[in-house]
Amino acid sequence: MTTLTEASVRSALSRVEDPEIGKPITELDMVKSIELDGNNVSVEVLLTIAGCPMRNTIESNTRAVLEELEGVGTVNVTLGAMTDEQRRNLRQRLRGDAEEPEIPFAKPDSTTRVFAVASGKGGVGKSSTTVNLAVSMAARGLKVGIIDADIYGHSIPTLMGSVGQSPTMVDDMIMPPIAHNVKHISIGQFVEGNSPVVWRGPMLHRAIQQFLADVFWGDLDVLFMDLPPGTGDVAITVAQLVPNAELLIVTTPQSAAAEVAERAGSISQQTRQRVAGVIENMSGMIMPDGSVMDIFGSGGGQQVAERLSVLTGGSVPLLGSIPLDPQLREHGDDGHPVALSEPESSAAKAISAIVDKLIVRKDSLAGKSLNLGVTRK
Repeated sequence: MTTLTEASVRSALSRVEDPEIGKPITELDMVKSIELDGNNVSVEVLLTIAGCPMRNTIESNTRAVLEELEGVGTVNVTLGAMTDEQRRNLRQRLRGDAEEPEIPFAKPDSTTRVFAVASGKGGVGKSSTTVNLAVSMAARGLKVGIIDADIYGHSIPTLMGSVGQSPTMVDDMIMPPIAHNVKHISIGQFVEGNSPVVWRGPMLHRAIQQFLADVFWGDLDVLFMDLPPGTGDVAITVAQLVPNAELLIVTTPQSAAAEVAERAGSISQQTRQRVAGVIENMSGMIMPDGSVMDIFGSGGGQQVAERLSVLTGGSVPLLGSIPLDPQLREHGDDGHPVALSEPESSAAKAISAIVDKLIVRKDSLAGKSLNLGVTRK
């Protein structure tokens, strides 16, 4: 019979990651003790806080890797909590010695591609588009995050099915909730019930700054920022704090909506941001007999793309058209995005095609080793 050693047990534990941090528990000093009695194993793992929302995941994953060890007997996993000093050490390990939190995505060496999803007006499906693009990318093995920058009209927790989940505080760092393998943060996770947020410009700026700097995002491949409609304070704040963010403009086929969406895209002339492309949402509805009904007209997305190409002096592509699909709305309401729950639906296929274009654009990835398309284990 194979005799277990502490080294073999620790090696197995190195395969267990803290889901919120994305690093092995052995690297984070979360393994307090390993005890062997013959081939029986007892391990104590320290959680960042006693009420860690990922405690069950960490416990089950720890037990699973230990039970896979050849010749192992009984496995006992107990959970404890870090002391204040241990949390401070963890924070320093993750953030370094910087006194003030920095925005990692604004650094010149950042390998995270940031998309600011904008629209000229509300009601065009900007947030549902953001969520479905994010979960579709995460399903391909990319590390993805979402910032709900629509402070007044926050909806990301509902669309992600994470209502009731709260961020975890580790010292002065915020660990964002995770749903569908996507980290996300929203002001909706900090307010009671459906209370309105009544803030003016400086408070909005500070909230976005905290979402970018105080939240521990880890090594993201892609970060989506769901902007409020229009060209107000938040759009300007994002341009200031993350100048390398690329704009994704969402519109509907309707000419009136396209005209307003053009304004949202033309802000790039003042902010010097790149417009990654236009997405036409609520395109034609595919009927049971296969025919298409253009409920909101047609051509709005192409109109915006062409006009923005002229205004910016570059090529702004129409990335795709997402059909008007009742399943998209239904699964948005129940927190299971259509890109995952109904992958063969017309809407999910359109979203997947847009993702194909976003992750392979060579001009956007120049100098960035994102490893896009490579599944991480």
